[in-house]
Amino acid sequence: MAILEVNNLGKNFGKTTVLKDISFSLEKGKTLAIIGSSGSGKTTLLRCLNFLERPTKGQIIVNGNSLLDDSHGKLSERELRTKRLHFGMVFQNFNLFPQYTALENVTLAKKLMAKELPEYKTKKRELLEEIDNKGRELLGKMGLSERMNHYPHQLSGGQKQRVAIARALALDPDILCFDEPTSALDPELTGEVLKVIKELAEQNTTMIIVTHEMAFARDVADYIIFMDDGYIVEQGIAKELIDNPKEERTKQFLTKY
Repeated sequence: MAILEVNNLGKNFGKTTVLKDISFSLEKGKTLAIIGSSGSGKTTLLRCLNFLERPTKGQIIVNGNSLLDDSHGKLSERELRTKRLHFGMVFQNFNLFPQYTALENVTLAKKLMAKELPEYKTKKRELLEEIDNKGRELLGKMGLSERMNHYPHQLSGGQKQRVAIARALALDPDILCFDEPTSALDPELTGEVLKVIKELAEQNTTMIIVTHEMAFARDVADYIIFMDDGYIVEQGIAKELIDNPKEERTKQFLTKY
């Protein structure tokens, strides 16, 4: 069964249509890579799924629950926050808070959410300790046990991105989303981040990755969507699409790589 269903999703910015009838589905535990030229709508699609942008039309269903359809009216900020919890977002430029340590960056959102729990006042210490332990565990998995108390300015780009991945995982999202996770990194640091993402894929983490790393997309993703001018031009099994694209536009794009 699909964990994610997207039907006829569209997004306009004023009179400009950026996403045009986007439809696809994704099974639990699978990885989807989204490829395409700059301006093709890849990042906007990711931001619409995550409700960082409100889609103009369409339907988003996660685990059988409708997060968005054309009948939904204006959503409150609280409703948007709840919907965003289904998706963990890892940005290209890390978006870490400079005033917080790596561990504090990872645990901050979960601690803010804990304050809204009815039992927070009576179980504050236990709840916060549990969140910190989970944060330490995630940073350990990212190979950052020795960097937990370092601030972002004390970390390399690759380390910052691994902190950002741990932060996204801390909220236990249904789907982990990456927007060009290596585009801000030097080539030598790119490998360490791609290694972490590959390990997550091997652990059957459900992921959507916007990437320009074609070899990585071919080898790690289960499926690929190729976008151009706001449309899905072609989608299919990763290796088949990269090795034998059917659409002429896809072939033209892939010849650059």
